This record gives sequence, C-alpha cells and structure tokens, in this order.
Amino acid sequence: MESTVESLATELLRRVNQGGEQRVLVGICGIPASGKTSLAHAIVAKINELYASPVAIVCGLDGWHLSRSVLATMPDPERAFARRGAHWTFDGQGYVDFVQKLKTIGPQDGVLKGPTFSHSTKDPVADDLIIEPHHRIIVLEGLYVFLSVPPWRTAAELLDERWFVDVDIAEARKRIVARHVRTGVTSSEEAALERAEMNDFPNGEFVMANMLEPTRRITSLDDPAIAI
Repeated sequence: MESTVESLATELLRRVNQGGEQRVLVGICGIPASGKTSLAHAIVAKINELYASPVAIVCGLDGWHLSRSVLATMPDPERAFARRGAHWTFDGQGYVDFVQKLKTIGPQDGVLKGPTFSHSTKDPVADDLIIEPHHRIIVLEGLYVFLSVPPWRTAAELLDERWFVDVDIAEARKRIVARHVRTGVTSSEEAALERAEMNDFPNGEFVMANMLEPTRRITSLDDPAIAI
C-alpha cells in the first residue's frame, strides 16, 4: 500500500509538472510535536528521490525567530524569553516578505536566500537557506505558516496548499517532554512538562483558533515515516 508520504510527494510532483514555471508553495502546520517537521523533510526527500533531482526543499519557520538580543530589548524581556516560540517572538513581517518573494520571483530569476536557526547558538542564521532555480517545490513548515492574523495571513494566502498535521494531545505531550529533555531545553521531565504547559500548548491552542482553513488534514500516526 502506498505510504502517506509517497502519495503526498506524488501529488506535488504532479502539480509541478502541470504548472509551468511557477513554484509550488506548500505550508505544513500542526501543534508543537505534531510531527510537521518530520513530515516536511520526509515529503521533500521522497519528492527528490522520485524526481531524481533536488527539485524540492524545506523552509523552516524557525529561521524567523527574533534573536535573543532583540528579545532582550522588549518591554518585558523575561516574558519574551519565557514565551519564545509565541507568534509575537518571530519576525512575522520578514517571513511574509520572504514568501512574497518566493511567489513573485520565478525560478529563472536566480538564487533567493533566507534564514535558518542554529540550535547551538539558539539564534537565527541569516542567508543560510539557499533557494536555487531548480527548487520548484518549497515546503514551508512551522506553527504559524497559515495563521490568519496580521501580518501572517498575507503569507498564508499565497500558499498553494495548507496541510495540517493532526495529533493526539497525549501523544504530543509525550513527544515534546522527551524533546525538551533530549535537546537540553530543560534538565528534567518535570521542567519540560511545565514549559510545555506554559508555552508550547498555549501556542498550539492559538494556532488552532487562528488559522486559515487547511486544504488537507493528515493524521500524524498514520505513516511510520512521520510518527516521530
């Protein structure tokens, strides 16, 4: 039976083959620990395997985190650091500008650069994401890629597809606690759960209440390739 990942990859390749020179922009969203990042990378890997050329690339929203130096200048720096990951701790307008360029600057117009995020420095890295002319499918993944509030809505409306990854809340809680401990965000499961309840899940609830209608909903655990 064809996997979810292969089915989605095949669908996007079909769109590229039918769409001329226009890029295909796909947003993948879900609450924290839904598996959206894993899904995005799995789809892009499968597309490039099927096409036998790197026609697709993942663009992570984490690159638009405001730097720690910027958070430190906010009116309430302590709250800004505690809530890092909330939509207002991102450079939303910078992200919108980037997506607009993806939509209006064709593959024939050369290289387009964007930021990535360094987990070692805990800050964005400017111009570290390179969108080459051969990248025809751009998979944008992150919590806020189809948020309906300004300025995010402008970028969300430019997406050709909006895919939402559904996940059981208990499963998401288990994943995010393990991730916080594994990546050193917290030193214990108790602290990880506290952070999840204080920040991660309120962010997820905000997304659920303020997103544009998805064009497709995907269950996180329905394919081994994304059940991580």
